[in-house]
Amino acid sequence: MSALVSLDRTPELMRKPPETLHTSRLLLRKPTREDAPLVFRAYGQDPQVAHYVPWRPQTCVSESEAVIARFLDLWRDGGGFHWLLFRHGSRELAGAIGLLREAHQLELGYVLARSHWGEGLMPEAIMPVVEWAFEDPSVFRVGAVCDVDNHQSARVLEKAGFEREGVLRQWALHPNISDVPRDCYSYSKIRGI
Repeated sequence: MSALVSLDRTPELMRKPPETLHTSRLLLRKPTREDAPLVFRAYGQDPQVAHYVPWRPQTCVSESEAVIARFLDLWRDGGGFHWLLFRHGSRELAGAIGLLREAHQLELGYVLARSHWGEGLMPEAIMPVVEWAFEDPSVFRVGAVCDVDNHQSARVLEKAGFEREGVLRQWALHPNISDVPRDCYSYSKIRGI
């Protein structure tokens, strides 16, 4: 999941986000502190999942606890909203998705447990999150970035209706690949498109 953080205070979303969203196969719900062991087991400690993200694989559950605490702080402050992904009727965590506020736009980030790769779950999860975002009249754009070598993530965004805008040179640090910032594709979905 992208870990984009704005350095300046940006306006809050006008509406309170839903604590749960549903798709035909998924329940997306606001995380709780008790979810930390699930996050750690499902994807937090997996080096393959962390390959193209801006964080290193977690080494203990307390690191997952810190991530969830940050998610809950963002939720409380209105600067961002994250949901955990579960298949309907299952307690197995499939991944996470989130939006961070950046002025008149939101930045999308996501992560999927390796055991669920190739099932089409992430494009399905992105749809209701983006639909909810565009219900806010102050949001005109939902953006996302992915490493230029992360073909799976690029495909996910395209399946979800995002358009590739170009390459952002040396945009994001992905410490599991390189010690210098890497080129990323910029994607967006614009209100009404």
